[in-house]
Amino acid sequence: MYYLNEDIKDLVRIFDQNERKDYLRLDLNENPGGLPQEFIDSVLTNVTPQFVAQYPETLHFTEVLAEHIGTDIKHVCLTNGSAEAIRYVIQAFTSVNGRIVGVVPSYFMFQVYSEMYGRNFVKVPYNDDLSMDISNIINALTDDTQLLILLNPNNPMGNVYSDEEFETIMEVAREKEISVLIDEAYHYFYPKTFIKYALNERHVFVTRTFSKLFSMAGCRLGYVVGHPDDIKYVQKYCTPHNTNAFAMLFAEKILTTPGVLDSLIEKFNEGRKFLVDTLDSNGYRHKGEAGNFIFIETKTDAKKIVDRMKTEKKILIKSYDNVGEFGTCLRVSIGEKKYMQQFTEALFEIDK
Repeated sequence: MYYLNEDIKDLVRIFDQNERKDYLRLDLNENPGGLPQEFIDSVLTNVTPQFVAQYPETLHFTEVLAEHIGTDIKHVCLTNGSAEAIRYVIQAFTSVNGRIVGVVPSYFMFQVYSEMYGRNFVKVPYNDDLSMDISNIINALTDDTQLLILLNPNNPMGNVYSDEEFETIMEVAREKEISVLIDEAYHYFYPKTFIKYALNERHVFVTRTFSKLFSMAGCRLGYVVGHPDDIKYVQKYCTPHNTNAFAMLFAEKILTTPGVLDSLIEKFNEGRKFLVDTLDSNGYRHKGEAGNFIFIETKTDAKKIVDRMKTEKKILIKSYDNVGEFGTCLRVSIGEKKYMQQFTEALFEIDK
């Protein structure tokens, strides 16, 4: 008998297959410059016919990664990007019709996975000034809530939580026996981390990716950190050889080659400072204190600016509707200074 899962039938998905290679890509939170070519060339000297032919082995890289984050391999599960880690946590620790609480707007796959597997995703909205009152989150945590999803920082809003705010939320989650997923995809752009909760407590998970600062979105590598007694259940969902050898090779070299990670952080900080200072000096309001993205309130029609940026300037950016008091505004990925100069020059020419 033919069958179609009803949760998939009406699931809303957007698949963007546009060709982007000839554009300055500031639309998907990638590093527009990527890794230095000389670094890539040096890493590729390790690629042999046998390297390509063999199934990837994860033990060595997991040990390198665990040492980098200050733990052991029992606390870590490698995944094909952090999106896969998020999916497995939702599958393992919530039930059909289970209640999942998350802030919106946010990374849309939280809601997609919830709906895909028949969960009930409860949205906690931001205030008009784009702030998040933690009392709104706490008020949504009912006794039948199974999972709370928090982001540190949140994409696309860029907000963060203080230590006191986070601990207040965690106290309620513990009391109500709610698992907590902390997505730290934008760690390093904002160095404060809540990974200690995942390392020291049950039912707390931190997901991270190598797609953002590490500039490896094309390689698809992420991981989830948690208590060993919880991580073993996440690992059961992983397909054999779900992370590829090229991704682990590049990630290991970034982590172990002196100066590479520091250089990526330095270039980003320089680009961010230039962008913020330039927007301020030209009278633009903006929002996004953390992460590699920023909301910009425009002087003219934001959607038309997005279209003209693409057709006239070969620059890809996004517009967002109903962003609090900003209304419809731009969301732009932040990269090193030369790309921010290219973007702001184009913006000032078009937005007038």
